[in-house]
Amino acid sequence: MFDWPLDWIALLVAFAALAFARRTSDRLAEVQARLAKLEAAPPMVVAPVAAPPLSPLQEPAAAPPMPPPLPEVIEPALQPAALTADAVADQPPSFVPPPLPQPAAGFEETIGTRWVVWIGGLTLALGGFFMVRYSIEAGLVGPEVRVALGALFAAALLAAGEWTRRKESISQISALPIANIPAILTAAGTAVAFATIYAAYALYEFLPPAIAFVLLGVVALGTLAAALLHGPALAGLGLVAAFTTPVLVSTGQPNYWALYIYLAIVTAAAFALARVRLWRWLAMTTIGLSFLWTLPGLDAGVETVAPHVFHVTISFILTALIVVCGFLFGPAAETDEVEPISSVGLAVYLLGAMLVVLASFHDGLALIGFTMLVAATLAVAWRAPSATGAVAAAAGTVFLVFAEWALRDNPDLLVLPGGALPGMGPNPLGASVTSHLVTAAIFALGFGGAGFLAQGRSENAAVPVVWSAAGVFAPIALLVALYARIAHLDRSIPFAILAVILAAAFAVATEALTRREERPGLSAAVALFATGTLAALALALTFALEKGWLTIALALMSLGTAWIFETRPIPFLRSLAAIFAGLVVLRIGYDPRIVGADVGTTPIFNWLLWGYGVPAASFWGASYLMRRHGDDAPLRAVEAAAILFTALLAFLEIRHAVNDGDMLAVPSLAEIGLDVCVALALAIGLERLRMRSGSIVHDVSAVILTGFAGGATVLGLLLFENPMVSDVAIKGGLLNILVLAYAVPAVLMLLLSYAVAGRRPAAYGNTLAAGALILALSYVSLEIRRIYHGPNLMSGVTSAAEQYTYSIAWLAFGVVLLGIGVVVSSQRARLASAIVIALTILKAFLVDMSALTGVWRALSFIGLGLVLVAIGWLYQKVLFRRQQQAPPAQPAV
Repeated sequence: MFDWPLDWIALLVAFAALAFARRTSDRLAEVQARLAKLEAAPPMVVAPVAAPPLSPLQEPAAAPPMPPPLPEVIEPALQPAALTADAVADQPPSFVPPPLPQPAAGFEETIGTRWVVWIGGLTLALGGFFMVRYSIEAGLVGPEVRVALGALFAAALLAAGEWTRRKESISQISALPIANIPAILTAAGTAVAFATIYAAYALYEFLPPAIAFVLLGVVALGTLAAALLHGPALAGLGLVAAFTTPVLVSTGQPNYWALYIYLAIVTAAAFALARVRLWRWLAMTTIGLSFLWTLPGLDAGVETVAPHVFHVTISFILTALIVVCGFLFGPAAETDEVEPISSVGLAVYLLGAMLVVLASFHDGLALIGFTMLVAATLAVAWRAPSATGAVAAAAGTVFLVFAEWALRDNPDLLVLPGGALPGMGPNPLGASVTSHLVTAAIFALGFGGAGFLAQGRSENAAVPVVWSAAGVFAPIALLVALYARIAHLDRSIPFAILAVILAAAFAVATEALTRREERPGLSAAVALFATGTLAALALALTFALEKGWLTIALALMSLGTAWIFETRPIPFLRSLAAIFAGLVVLRIGYDPRIVGADVGTTPIFNWLLWGYGVPAASFWGASYLMRRHGDDAPLRAVEAAAILFTALLAFLEIRHAVNDGDMLAVPSLAEIGLDVCVALALAIGLERLRMRSGSIVHDVSAVILTGFAGGATVLGLLLFENPMVSDVAIKGGLLNILVLAYAVPAVLMLLLSYAVAGRRPAAYGNTLAAGALILALSYVSLEIRRIYHGPNLMSGVTSAAEQYTYSIAWLAFGVVLLGIGVVVSSQRARLASAIVIALTILKAFLVDMSALTGVWRALSFIGLGLVLVAIGWLYQKVLFRRQQQAPPAQPAV
C-alpha cells in the first residue's frame, strides 16, 4: 500500500526542486553573458582633466613669450585612419573601469548558495555515520562489508570534492568562500574516512595498532593537504567530525589506548594545519576539544591512568612543539611578549594532568606524569617567553594537587556543618608521604631557582614578575600543604626550621637582586622575594607555636608588606597588604575564637588579646604607612580591617569576661551595656580621627558603630534585657550594673552628640542627645526601683512613696539639666530640662493624681509647683533678663 498524501508531497517537492534548479541555471547563464559582454567592450577614453584653479595664496607663473603669428593655412580635417603612430602615442592612456558593485544577496540566493551547501555537507557526513550505525544494529551486512562500504563512500566523497574543485578552477568561476562545495565534500569524505579506519581498528580489530596508526596518520596528512587547498571550511568541519567520530562510532567496552592514539594523530594534524595557515581559532578549538576528551573515564579506576597520562602528555608535547610561539616549530614570537594561546595551551593540559592525579587518588604514575609536565612547562617557558603565563598555571596546579592530598587524608580540616565531604576520607590508593615529600622538594627547588635565575633575562617586565611570583608562591604553598598533611596544623619544630631556611633563601635572593642594575621588572621581583621572606618567617612562627599564631602571622605579613612598600613603592605591594588583611578576616570567619575552645579563662590576658590585638595593631600600623602615599582601595581595606579587629577585640573580650570564658553564652544586660559603651567610645574616636584623615572608612565606620550602639540600646537595654521586663538581678549598692548599662552609655552618647556638632546634620546630633536623655532618665528611674524593690525589680507593687520619689527625682534631674544649661550656656541642655520637666508635669496629672493619696499627693503637687515657679523666675531674671530703660529726660522750661 502506498501512502498517497506523502507521495503527493514528495512530487511537489520534486517539482519545486526542478523549478529552483532551472531558475538558478538561468541566473548563472545571465551572469556569464554579462561577463562576456564586459570583456568584449572597447576600452574607455578619458578626456584630459583641466588643471585645478589656483588657490588665493598662489601666484600665477610668468607666461612664456607668444610666438609670432603664422599665415593662415587651410588644412583638411584629420580622419581617424590618418593618425600616425606618434599621434596614437600622444593620446591619453586608456582607463579601465572598476568592477561593478555586487548586489546584496537576497533571501533566495542565501538559501540556494549557502544554506543548502552547508546542510548538504553535514547531511552527507551524518548519513555515512548513521548508515554504519544502522547496519550494525540491524545486522544487514558483516563487519568486512561495512568497512569496505565506508571506505568506498569516503573515496567517492573525496573524489567528488577534488573533481568539483578542478571544474571550478577550469571554469574560472570563483566559489563562495563561505559555502565552498568542494571543501565541504572533501570534509565529509575525510570524516567518513576517519570513522571507517577507527571502526576497523577499535570495533572489529581488523587492523593491528601499527597499521591503524599509519592509516590514521595518512588520513590526517591528507586532511592537512586538502585544507591547504580548500581553506578553513574544510579545516573546521573536518576537525569537528574527527573529534566526534569516537562518539558516533563507539563500543560498549571503550579502548582508551586506541582512542587516545587516534586523538593524538588528529591533534597533530590540526596543530600542523593551524601552524602553516596561522589559524589561531583552529589551534584553540583543537586544544579545547582535546582537553574535553580527558574527562571521560577519569572515575574508571587505576586501569585508565596510563592512557590518560599518555593523552595529556602527548597533547602537551604537540602544543609545545607546534603551537607555542618561538619554540621549535611554533610560529614566530614577538620580542618577549606573553602570548595567550601559547600560555593557555600548556595550562590546559596541566589542568588535565592535575585532574588525572586527583581522580586516581595520587597514583604514582599519574604523579610522575604531572611532575614531568610541570618540569616541561618551566623548560618551555624558559626558552619561549610567550608561554610565561603557563608558569603561573603550573604553580597553581601544584598547590591544588598537594592541598587536595592534605585535605583528603585530613577530613577534619574541612569546615562543614555535616562533616567531611563524601569520598574525602583516607584512601589506601593514595601515594606515600615520602614520594610527596620528594616531589614537593623538587617543585620548590625548581620554581624557586627558576624564579631567581629568570631575573634580568627579558625586556618585558611581566615575564620576570611572573617567574618571581611563582618562585615565591610555590615553595610557601607546598610548605603549608605538607605541614597541614603531616603535622595536622599542630606545633612542629622541623617544619619551623624548614620555614626559617626558606626565609633565609628568599632573603639572600632579595639581597642579591637589590645589588643588580635596574632592569624591567626587577623592582617587583625584589618586592616579591622580600614579601616571601616575611611570609616564611611568619610561617616559622606559626609552625613553632600554636594554631592561633597563623592569624598573627598573616597580620604581620600585611604590616611587613606595607613597610617594604616604603622602600620599594610598587603598587602591587599595596594590594598585597590588603590581600593579607582579607585572609586574616577570612581566618576569623573560620573560627572567631582563634584557637577553638582553648581561649583560656583569664580575663583580658587570653588568646583573644593576641589573636585580635596583634592583628589590629598591625593593620593600624600598615594603614599609617600606606596613608602617607595616598588614599586608594587597598588602604581602605586595611583601615577597615584595623577598625573591625579593634571592635571585635573589645566585644569578644567583654563576652569572655562577663561570661567567665563561655563564648557561646546568651548575651546579658551587662554585656550589652558594655558593648554599647565600647561602640560609642570607638565612634567618638573615629569622629575625631576622620577630621584629620578625611578617610571615608573612618567616616562610615563611625556611623556603623553609632548605629550598632543605637540598635543595641533600643533592643537590648530598653526592651529585651530591661530589668523591668526581664528576670535580671541588680546586685550591689550604688555602683551596680545599672551604671555600666545606662549611666555610662548616656554620658558617652552625650559626648558623641557634641563630637558631631557642626560636622554632621543637626538631626544626627539631636538624635544622639535624645538617646542620652532617655538613658539617663532610665538610669534614674531604675535606681529608684532597685531601692524600693531590691535586686529583683519585677517583684512587689509600686507604693505611693515610690511614685512620689520618681516625681521628685525627675524634677531634680530637670533642674540639674537646667542649671548645666545656664552655666555652660547650652541651649540643648535647657531643652532637655524642659522635656524632663514636661514629663514630670504629665506624670503628676496622669499618674500622681490617681495613684497618690493624702499627703503624698499634696507634697507632689506643691513641690512641682514651687519648682515650676522657680524655673519661671530663673528664665525671666537670669536667662532672658531685660534691662529697664530710663525714661528720656524732660526739657527745661
